[in-house]
Amino acid sequence: MNDWLLRAIVALPFGLAVGSFMTVAVHRLPRKESVFRPRSRCPGCGAELRNRDNVPVVSWVLLRGRCHSCGAPISPEYPLTELATAGLVVGTAVVYPDPWLIVAVAALLSMMPAVALIDIRHHIIPNKLMYPSLIGFPLLLLVARILGGPVDLPRAAIGFLAFGGGLFLIALISRGMGMGDVKLAAVIGLVLGSIGLRFVGVAAAAAIVAGGLGAIVALLIGRDRKSAIPFGPYLALGAVVAAMWGDWLADRYISSFLR
Repeated sequence: MNDWLLRAIVALPFGLAVGSFMTVAVHRLPRKESVFRPRSRCPGCGAELRNRDNVPVVSWVLLRGRCHSCGAPISPEYPLTELATAGLVVGTAVVYPDPWLIVAVAALLSMMPAVALIDIRHHIIPNKLMYPSLIGFPLLLLVARILGGPVDLPRAAIGFLAFGGGLFLIALISRGMGMGDVKLAAVIGLVLGSIGLRFVGVAAAAAIVAGGLGAIVALLIGRDRKSAIPFGPYLALGAVVAAMWGDWLADRYISSFLR
């Protein structure tokens, strides 16, 4: 069996489990509720979900998208979020052969669907997600470096300061950028910078291009500034693009100037 296929098979259940947790985060964090207690419940009748109703994707399919107790429809957002998160974790396992890079990058990307959904709905990126990330990722990278993982801590620090600091300056002079965006950019810059600064550059460029296109579309369909998509989802998209195709995109960009 190919190494990448084995990594993908191992990563899949972890990705689904993390995706299931992230569906809870999407629902509870904006309401300032604990993501650990109480157990998951039906949003319609409040019935506690059984263990067999908590199997990612499979339970939703077997229940035909309805609560086992009251029959109320369960949004397809739940299995789609689980699948999206699992897809990013599996994709990371395929792209990166080193286990430390898989853990760091997969942990980062697994947050992106939840971040995008929360920011689109509530125009916030919760501190309860960002503060643990700002503590946890530096510790993870430090442990990885001590144990021989191929991460570059000085470049991680540069990525943190460059991406997070750049958006911080924009936030100071612009009303369209929030501190949640700054913290998210700092986390993205930290993790991707530990792989290479070119990844940070691709993440920033992809976010800016996607944000610009989104703003144009919003203007064309008549949306005002307050109803437009916030910048968090574009940062999340930039992180995914950079993590998955950063090397290729950076090489293509550089080679275009060397012809």
